[in-house]
Amino acid sequence: MKPPTALRLPFPRRDVAASLVVFLVALPLCVGVAVASGVPAELGLITGIVGGLVTGLLPGSSLQVSGPAAGLTVLVFEAVQRFGLGALGAIVLAAGLLQVALGLLRMGRWFRAISVAVVEGMLAGIGLTIIAGQLYAMADAKAPGTGHGKLTGLPGLFTGGLGSRPALTAFALGAATIALLALWPRLPAKVRAVPAPLAAVLLATAATAAFDLPVHKLNVQGLLGAVQPPGAGELARLLEAGVLGTVLAFALISSAESLFSAAAIDRMHDGPRTRYDKELVAQGVGNTVCGALGALPMTSVIVRSSANVHAGARTKASRVLHGLWLLLFAALLPGVLELIPLASLAGVLVYTGWRLMPLRQLPPLWRDHRGEAVILVVTALAVVMLNLFEGVLLGLLLAVVKSAWETSHVHLEVDDSGTGAVNVKVLGNATFLRLPKMLDTLEALPADRPVVLDLSGLRHLDHACRTALLAWSEEHNRPHLQAPLLTPLVPR
Repeated sequence: MKPPTALRLPFPRRDVAASLVVFLVALPLCVGVAVASGVPAELGLITGIVGGLVTGLLPGSSLQVSGPAAGLTVLVFEAVQRFGLGALGAIVLAAGLLQVALGLLRMGRWFRAISVAVVEGMLAGIGLTIIAGQLYAMADAKAPGTGHGKLTGLPGLFTGGLGSRPALTAFALGAATIALLALWPRLPAKVRAVPAPLAAVLLATAATAAFDLPVHKLNVQGLLGAVQPPGAGELARLLEAGVLGTVLAFALISSAESLFSAAAIDRMHDGPRTRYDKELVAQGVGNTVCGALGALPMTSVIVRSSANVHAGARTKASRVLHGLWLLLFAALLPGVLELIPLASLAGVLVYTGWRLMPLRQLPPLWRDHRGEAVILVVTALAVVMLNLFEGVLLGLLLAVVKSAWETSHVHLEVDDSGTGAVNVKVLGNATFLRLPKMLDTLEALPADRPVVLDLSGLRHLDHACRTALLAWSEEHNRPHLQAPLLTPLVPR
């Protein structure tokens, strides 16, 4: 008689273990991101479930995990405040369709060309806004609606908002959560087997229950009741200019964050590399489904993805199973979530926001690449003071200007024998950015003698420079018409 054969799973057993780790990391983050975005907690869980069961099955990247991301909380909060919760589904749905179109047009690879300084500045601004907003939540207080208001209101929060015992208790609970997250990497390996966010939230929940702490707790309804597909009225609002701008911001920022995360995750393992266009389509399909359900937008999340890799995942089965565990937990044990204190979730997000800020990279960046450091800081401040979309646009504009400035090196060689015409040879790349300097040099030449400009040494000459140089040459040489005005050689 043959011994019974062991049950063979259609995927490696390590993927099952990894999926449980990712589930434990994702659970508090899904809920915390939803609360920080100003939407019901269930919508964060729905997005996490879709990220596992839908996006997780699609080709693109095998090991990165998708769900609601802290990096989008600011944009979602602004959209909900401006257009209402009902319009969120329509915006996310349209952004998902745009992502699918970009992926099918093979635009995914181009997201890798975005300046790293802009991305880090965007993350720093998001992190600072998250920290400022969640400090209010740690005190069970309502945060101002703008990033500027959150920052300017912090002194009043600490001087007057923490005067009551419940507020002080909630803030202490959040601060303890942050301290535990910061100290967790230094604890023994056996202890660190439990994901830090889960451990921090569990301990805070246990302390709240044991001592009957007077703090606000999470309010959770059923998943089916939270699903609100966008109606015809919400879809019609997609024609509004403000809504279209938000759709574009959702699509571009979530795509960039997902594909930058994919590049980072690829460096952590030796498995199959990410296919960027397919991954962009997968993210778009996931966001389309999330929008149809009225849930939060998704991106691939570096925290969950790195946890997936470090837990030993080998295939996409781990991320699919993590979505299944989220679904089963939300369906079978929703009451457990209502025991979680909001201050503890706010502490998790404050710590997450702090980790988004590239504080260690800034000093060496300032020493070696000062222009990149300026772009990072300006982008971060613009995200906080304006909004996410306008801040990123400003950062991209600065990056383009910086690149154009650095590549537009131009040199004027002046050959002046003391008598006769002055010969000037222009070398390099002549763009409008260098035009003031060129004109200053030319205007310093003797006004009583003709000047011959030779443009044959230029590698690039834009229209503004050509027009300005021709006008200057004609004006300067008008009294000396017998001299050649300009060597009309166009650089190749």
